[in-house]
Amino acid sequence: MPFEPCYIKTFETGELKERIKALYKMLENCTICPRNCKVNRIKDELGFCKVGKDSFISSVGPHFGEEPELVGRSGSGTIFLTQCNLKCIFCQNYDISHLGMGREVSLEELADSMIYLQKIGCHNINFVTPTHQVPQIIAALEIAIKKGLNLPLVYNTGGYDSVETLKLLDGIFDIYMPDFKYWDPQVSKKYSKAPDYPEVARQVFKEMFRQVGDLVIDERGIALRGLLVRHLVLPEGLAGTKGVMHFIATELSKNTYVNIMDQYRPCYKAPENPPLDRRISYEEYKEAVEIALAEGLHRGFPH
Repeated sequence: MPFEPCYIKTFETGELKERIKALYKMLENCTICPRNCKVNRIKDELGFCKVGKDSFISSVGPHFGEEPELVGRSGSGTIFLTQCNLKCIFCQNYDISHLGMGREVSLEELADSMIYLQKIGCHNINFVTPTHQVPQIIAALEIAIKKGLNLPLVYNTGGYDSVETLKLLDGIFDIYMPDFKYWDPQVSKKYSKAPDYPEVARQVFKEMFRQVGDLVIDERGIALRGLLVRHLVLPEGLAGTKGVMHFIATELSKNTYVNIMDQYRPCYKAPENPPLDRRISYEEYKEAVEIALAEGLHRGFPH
């Protein structure tokens, strides 16, 4: 039986339309993310993320640098959303997330971007940094479904999301791909202006796992549904890998797919903030992998 994305049923029952209404209501006194700026984005008042009522995107296209289970043979269909609610000082996409590189698009155009990615053969629609633009994404999704969209949706986030918002996405996203960035609130405060990040992320990951469970991969090796966790190893253990891996193994599942990433490089303001001014060593990466293995984790990282 062919795979059907969960949003099809949500659309057919009329529930998707109700979710869109609820999400846009949240924009009137914005609580879409944990920043809770309380600005009226419907009237284009700007909060931390600097995005009003319309969607802003940076680029659309197949991506071959994502996890193999997303890329397959034809690529992950990425839509890079402009701006962000974290503003990490070492962001590798800082021109998009900090400097706002991108353009305003209508819901119709955003929907057409999804259809385009499907037509060229991408395996999924991968929304990169979607947190602050969830209402616009879901409103555009309704249009795209009417045009024949039938690919899994990927929620590719930094992990600083609102559980209330995520509950409105239950039955819409098949794949959640959050990055668990930090375990220490002092570190998240210093580098991302989010002292509550670790606690927020723990609740977010539990909600995502509740919705979709462990990652399910088909006979082609392509991800269809589930949680895929990213963890970027930072110099001198700043990411708090031990705490993160213990949480995943004990609070989620030892079968959680975890991508322990070694590609940290000093970008944006990182060169001015030691020890973020250097790449990680082989030993630091090896230690992170060994921590994960010791916790019983075994999917998604080299070992």
